[in-house]
Parts: sequence; C-alpha cells; structure tokens
Amino acid sequence: MRLRQRAGAALWRRPWLRGVLTLSPPLLWFLVIYVASLITMLVTAFFTVNSLTGNVVYQWTWSNFSQIFTQPVYGSIILRTLLMAVIVTITDALVALPFAFFLAKVASRRWRQVLLAMLLLPLWASYLAKVYAWINILSDKGVLPGIESRLGLPTTHIAYSNIAMWIVFSYLWLPFMIVPIYGAFERVPDSLMEASSDLGAGTWSTFRWVLLPMVLPGIVAGSIFTFSLTLGDFITPLLIGGSSSNFIGNAIYDSAINGGNLPFAAALAFVSIAIMAVYLLLARFAGAFEAL
Repeated sequence: MRLRQRAGAALWRRPWLRGVLTLSPPLLWFLVIYVASLITMLVTAFFTVNSLTGNVVYQWTWSNFSQIFTQPVYGSIILRTLLMAVIVTITDALVALPFAFFLAKVASRRWRQVLLAMLLLPLWASYLAKVYAWINILSDKGVLPGIESRLGLPTTHIAYSNIAMWIVFSYLWLPFMIVPIYGAFERVPDSLMEASSDLGAGTWSTFRWVLLPMVLPGIVAGSIFTFSLTLGDFITPLLIGGSSSNFIGNAIYDSAINGGNLPFAAALAFVSIAIMAVYLLLARFAGAFEAL
C-alpha cells in the first residue's frame, strides 16, 4: 500500500511521467510494428533476387533503382500514376469547393446534418462494392450506355479506360476532399464576406481575395488524401482500367506476388514513399496540417 501511495504521489508531482507511461505502449507498438517493418522494407530495396533459386541475395546494390530509372516502362508507369493523382485531386477540389461552401455558409443546420450524413455514409460501404457498382454503370451493357441508347445519344465506350479510372477515383476520394474544405469554410467569419460586399467586391473578387486564401490549407489538406490514395491504389486500375493501365501499386503487386521479386517491389515502394514525402513537405509549407 505504501509503495502504491508513493508511486501515485510521484506521478502526481511529475505530470510528464504520467504522459510517458500513458503513451509508451502505443508508441512502442508504433515503433516496433510500423516503423521497423517500414525500415525493413526500405532496406530490402537494396538487395536482389537470385534468378535461379529465387532467394534474396543480401548484398547492397543500386540495381533495382537503376532498373526503375533506366527502363522506359517504369518511367511511364510513374508518370501515369502521378498524372492521374494530380487530375483526380484537381477534379475533387473543383467539385468540393461549391459543395463545402453550401454546407458551411448556405444550408440550414438541419439540412447540413442531412447532407453531412449523406456524404459520410458511403465511407461505410465496401470499397470493392463501390468499384463493382461503377463497373456495372460504365460497362458496354451497363446503366450509362442503356440510358444513352434510350435518349438516342451516341454510346460512350469508356469502360476499362483511363477516363473510367478518373471518374471512379474522383468519386471514391471526394468525401476526403470535402470534409477538410468544409472545416476551413466554417472557420471563415461571415463578417469578412459582408465586409467584402460592403466595400464593393463582387462574388468572384470575394472568393479570389477573401475566401480562397483562407480555405487554401483545407484544399491542400484534402489533396493529401486524394493524391496519396490514388498514388497507392492498385485495385481500381486493375478492375476499372484493365491490364493496360498499370500504376505504381500494380507494378509493386506484380513484382512481389506474381514475380516473387520482393527487393524490386520494395524499390518501387521506396519511390512512391519518396514522392509522397515531397508532397507532404510542400503541403506543410502551405499550412495543410493546420486544417487537418
């Protein structure tokens, strides 16, 4: 009992010690499970695989990275992935801005709750279910061609193409863009917009010079999700884009699972992590972490 009292008194006098003891178990789990496995993967990128035995050769080499940056096929895969991530991010930002503004500044409290619930409910649905639903919509015998034929319009054959991937990616990650922008709009005082209007500024001028600088961190925060999720996804390109639409995630999967070349897959993952690290650094300078 005395030992327990002394321990309690020591913890009461030292708040930092209570924090250390509270955070130590999850921090230890994070270091051992996540950081250690990540470091192991990155170290593996500097090894090779014996072509005869299929075993990993534990000798330091840059051959995996040399292969990635010298063979045009991997350069085109990286460029295709980056381009799609940027296009999806821009699309979601353009769609999210008016929707988030309506939620934060126009909709009543009741309608705001309803719209937020409708926005967040799809996140509870299965990722694969949503992807297969879009396959049913965009396929040649799906919902979209059926509607077009009934209206007498020319049938669009966009299934299993980059356009289909763009549509599906933009739909999947849109809530992740709307929520941070909505939070940024909520923090903008209504008096600023009223003052801008009183000073003679029009709608576009108010948006450009008053609203946009204040919600820009929210836009960049949302772009972190849309960019990173598109960058690492391999299921949507496989199911929606077809075999000709390889992304970095597909190349990693093929190298690790189908090819059995774990070091090369780790090198590709290293490139993806490096791209995301640069993006996060740029987002930090834009103040995105303050809006998360």
